[in-house]
Amino acid sequence: MFYERSIKSTLANLEQQFPAILITGPRQVGKSSLLKNYFGDKCSYVSLDDFVLRQQAKNDPRLFLSKYELPIIIDEIQYAPELMVYIKIIIDEQRINGMFWLTGSQKFELMRDISETLAGRIAILDLLGLSQSEIAQTTRKTEAFLPSKRYQQIEYVDINTCFYRIWRGSYPELYRNKNLEWDRFYASYIQTYLERDIRNLTQVADEQKFMRFLTVIASRTAQMLNYNSISKEVGVTGDTIKKWISILETSGVVYLLKPYYNNIAKRAIKTPKIYFLDTGLCAYLTAWQTAQTLEKGAMSGAFFETYIISELIKSYWHHGKSTKNIYYYRDKDGAEIDVLIEENGQFYPMEIKKKSNPNLGDIKSFSALNKFNQPIESGAVICLCDDWYPLDEKVNAINIGAI
Repeated sequence: MFYERSIKSTLANLEQQFPAILITGPRQVGKSSLLKNYFGDKCSYVSLDDFVLRQQAKNDPRLFLSKYELPIIIDEIQYAPELMVYIKIIIDEQRINGMFWLTGSQKFELMRDISETLAGRIAILDLLGLSQSEIAQTTRKTEAFLPSKRYQQIEYVDINTCFYRIWRGSYPELYRNKNLEWDRFYASYIQTYLERDIRNLTQVADEQKFMRFLTVIASRTAQMLNYNSISKEVGVTGDTIKKWISILETSGVVYLLKPYYNNIAKRAIKTPKIYFLDTGLCAYLTAWQTAQTLEKGAMSGAFFETYIISELIKSYWHHGKSTKNIYYYRDKDGAEIDVLIEENGQFYPMEIKKKSNPNLGDIKSFSALNKFNQPIESGAVICLCDDWYPLDEKVNAINIGAI
């Protein structure tokens, strides 16, 4: 079964604007399946996961490209960066949009190669696992999520459905193959990730320490980063922790949510928060064996927050929109706002609550925004309420199915 992806509408737009489109993202989020479904038999296809083809591409990139008709899908382009120069030559000669469709799982290396050769000729999209609306196959929104007084959820999601999806994770194969054992999938995923990607990006001298690092990071999802504390717990230097986190971030495994501050907010916290972008992987690393135990466990609130953040990021990335204007806010006076979106000079604050009956007390920190002299357009408490309802004239309680 192929799950329809909301990013397809963005692909259709970019196809008319750029000669090359690159889709990046973690392994097994469906990059290849997406392009094959989108094009059908209208496009040549080659995967550089095939060692023989990879060597051909590296040894004689010009000859390699000449064997295929355009347009072409080239899977895992990072394995043959030698192709980039010749792709550029073809683009500059023909200047036809939609000629090259590239995928890659190692954005860390890809960005360097692309910035040197294909700048201005390529659009870059980030793909993550299935969103909750894609899993449910409900009608997709056509734009990134913003809280609005008139906005209602696409799908009503209850606590049992929510935590099953949190625990199961978002990799498409886990939903296509209902018999696939959850723990076997993630054990294999981590092993493959270590062997095929991390070792290519950095020298991991001690695999056990790296696995310890992954577990420690997973246990701190939805928390502010403390490099020194993580360093002591893992037993490696702080610089190593920063390097490993950077690789996880550029590989689409974790997301660092920036704090909001400026010259007015001198007492604002300036440390980012870290979130896993797949909650199933996070649950596996922290040894939650069922959705029920996870929902009732000590980390249920952190997982709920992580899930909402990951769904919000998907909403933006899959519609080709940057998340550079999405923050959290916390100051030394105790005010905290889980999500703060700044757009067109206006604030959209959001609280995330694992409850069904939010009240005005849940949004008291929104008043901390008054010091910035920017209007609050609309806000929300993203929660498990049965339906949309107003908490005040600008803030609404919204079920998590809205994202």
